[in-house]
Amino acid sequence: MKLTFSHIAVSALLLSSTFLVSAEDTISFLAFGDGGYHPDYPKTKHIKKPKNKQQFIAAEKADWLEDNRPIDEFDHAPIYVYPGTEIATEDTGAAAVGSAMAKLCERKPCEFGIQLGDNIYPDGADANDGKDDQKRMNDLILGPLKPLFKNNKDLIVYSALGNHDWKTSRKGVKLQTEWMAKQPNFHMDERGYYSYKIGEPGNDVEFFVLDTNMLLSGQHYYEIPLKHDGSEQGLASALASGVAEVEDIEVHESPVNGEDHKQLVWLADGLKSSKAKWKIVYGHHILWSIGGTKYDEGHVLRRLILPELCQYADAYIAGHEHDLELLTDDCSRVLPGNNKPKLPLIISGAASKMRGTHSPFAQQQENRYPEYDLIWAKSFIWGFAHIELDNRSDRLNVSFYTTPKDKSGSLQPEASFSFKHRSD
Repeated sequence: MKLTFSHIAVSALLLSSTFLVSAEDTISFLAFGDGGYHPDYPKTKHIKKPKNKQQFIAAEKADWLEDNRPIDEFDHAPIYVYPGTEIATEDTGAAAVGSAMAKLCERKPCEFGIQLGDNIYPDGADANDGKDDQKRMNDLILGPLKPLFKNNKDLIVYSALGNHDWKTSRKGVKLQTEWMAKQPNFHMDERGYYSYKIGEPGNDVEFFVLDTNMLLSGQHYYEIPLKHDGSEQGLASALASGVAEVEDIEVHESPVNGEDHKQLVWLADGLKSSKAKWKIVYGHHILWSIGGTKYDEGHVLRRLILPELCQYADAYIAGHEHDLELLTDDCSRVLPGNNKPKLPLIISGAASKMRGTHSPFAQQQENRYPEYDLIWAKSFIWGFAHIELDNRSDRLNVSFYTTPKDKSGSLQPEASFSFKHRSD
């Protein structure tokens, strides 16, 4: 008998944060991140230093040029002007993406979803803005996905934490995990990282959900601007010229009692001992990207987790960059002589915000890192990914979808790719 999610809700087995859920020959799910933005919850700087539409676009262009991006590639997100004012800010695509995902799930199977962090902008729950946190989470996390849940009442979204979810306090993180514990369509473990299984033994998948902000907050590293040609500059040169800045870690983000190291041990042990056919890791921060602003974090995160991913995982999925990207790492740097297929790196961080990519930086990465390949990318869009684990052909299939800037929520197929099953 084919099990539905209503059956699962009654009979699910919970053991050490692991969920055993039925699956057919193909396990299909949505992947979306950075969906928690709405102009009703603006950044403080947009309140204290408001700009009109022309000033806002001019500031975006100045930032673009400061990052040494080609001016002919400049674009910006749709602009929202607060009613009765001239104050402008970036508009949101969260509701449009939610509607587009609902439309896709009328055509293709969507057994569950994975949410890739930054679920609450700009400062997570417990923000010092005088607004009610329960309403904030209803508005920013649940609200955009109501069209999806309307036609998929038992669909579960397994969520990760992002840097904006951590922004204000540990209390804010706790408020979010407590809120999700009360929601029938969401799951996030209290400690922020966890694993769960979906499918029948032999054709199943185990997901490892990371709190990458916790991992990065335990590291000492610098933000270093790119050179004019888009290439990376060394730390020594950046320090000598005074442009290297230590990554600012708030006191409340600093790991307590070695919790970052415990998470790394948990991941390594879990991947090594997993008996699932497929092993997929996801978290908020990227390993590689062509955004041009997060590469320092990528260096750090690759050092922390890439060897284990290359050895055991079938894919790594992230958000953080507000675009859609598909990259691979052949693992030759961390596993010399390995004969495994390349590791797919899927970025789906365009669920409410959009951002450009850095084409000179992308070319410089291709030149500098032989293990790295950029397969496909699309920027200045809202969108998401749909992933299928095909147990018949032993392939991971990923498709990208966008929805237009008119906020209609219409669905636009973009590109589809297929990868060989990697893990033993």
